[in-house]
Amino acid sequence: MKQQEYQRDAKNKPKSVSIITLIGMPGVGKSSIGKKLAKELGCSFIDTDKLIEKNTGLKLQTIIDKRGEKEFLIIEEKTILNLGNLHNSVISPGGSVIYSEKAMKFLKKISRIVFLYSTFEDIQKRLKNTETRGIVGLKNKDFKALFDERIHLYKRYADITIEIPKIFDSNKIVAEIINKIRE
Repeated sequence: MKQQEYQRDAKNKPKSVSIITLIGMPGVGKSSIGKKLAKELGCSFIDTDKLIEKNTGLKLQTIIDKRGEKEFLIIEEKTILNLGNLHNSVISPGGSVIYSEKAMKFLKKISRIVFLYSTFEDIQKRLKNTETRGIVGLKNKDFKALFDERIHLYKRYADITIEIPKIFDSNKIVAEIINKIRE
């Protein structure tokens, strides 16, 4: 994909497709798919959860436990808004990014948003470490309620939705994302 390829957004402004943002629930495969997608496209890969851990020197769960979920969301939003002038990148933000309208508007402005959708049952099978993973919202809700709450937010911001099959094949998913973006 070349940087000069453009699509038009809802306000008919050119939007470079050289930046792709993957959103979705924890455990859907944003990081593993994002790394392969970036490699396939010759792009850099940015995992904002890793940036948060690097910048704070703390694991995500430690930030949530010691500073609280509100503070974590502020840190996450600032991390997104400080990404700077990116080109040819695949961004994988944490699943809670959709709680920040500012962060999502920024990502929507600079990138194509790809929502990686998987059923609750499939995510639950893949996700084993919910207590230590650093998932915002689990202090007051169970994972199913969190899933139900977030799905409509992911759909709201998505330019493209990719359904993740029960049999996870990241190569096929990456090919599907590339095809949909090129359409």
